[in-house]
Amino acid sequence: MEKYLVEKSSAMGIKMSAEQAGKLHAYHEMLINANSAFNLTSVQDDISEACDRNYLDSLALLPYLGDARTLVDVGSGAGLPGIPLAIMRGDVHIVLMDALKKRVGFMQSVIDALSLNACAVHIRSEAAARLPEYRDSFDIACARAVADMTVLTEWLLPFVKPGGRMLALKGPGAQAETEAASYAICTLGGRVKGIYDVNLPGRDWQHKIVEIEKLTPTPERFPRREGMAEKRPLKS
Repeated sequence: MEKYLVEKSSAMGIKMSAEQAGKLHAYHEMLINANSAFNLTSVQDDISEACDRNYLDSLALLPYLGDARTLVDVGSGAGLPGIPLAIMRGDVHIVLMDALKKRVGFMQSVIDALSLNACAVHIRSEAAARLPEYRDSFDIACARAVADMTVLTEWLLPFVKPGGRMLALKGPGAQAETEAASYAICTLGGRVKGIYDVNLPGRDWQHKIVEIEKLTPTPERFPRREGMAEKRPLKS
């Protein structure tokens, strides 16, 4: 598995050390063991499927981190993409947020075992974004397979400091989703910077990365209370 990770990441233009590959392998083993006790996320039996779909797909965000020093992964689940990013970028402090306590417990156990520069927090994004230590404070907020862009923008942009960015890993409908979210993006203080193809050699998946830059602080009334972003998406 470690050889596969090093070779495949190299083909993506990402330099992975043997130590980093070893930590990703250890994370994979911990995830498999935890899933046998309680279902956390989908983990493929085939090693190449597990590496490509979970770990390398998450690492597609790496080229877009730049000189960021803080990142929040919202709705991190079992730690994707936050834990692979933490393994690769030890200079970035990563906060992994999830509303399910068992997932947060698992993520913190991985963080401790692998000595990562990260922490796992049990909280909903709407509540977290109201706290002074999190609001308008991160260089980057990211999410993978959490919600459509209109909802996701209300959940993520309040965490990002002006001058920072939001990164969303999306599927082939990213362009249409982003266009539909244009009012929400503008209202929450953002602007679309770009939509990029995910380069995963050997796969024909149409995965995308949506990058939104934060121009101004998010208005105080956002995010709205729990569930409102989904029930009443921001529309013009």
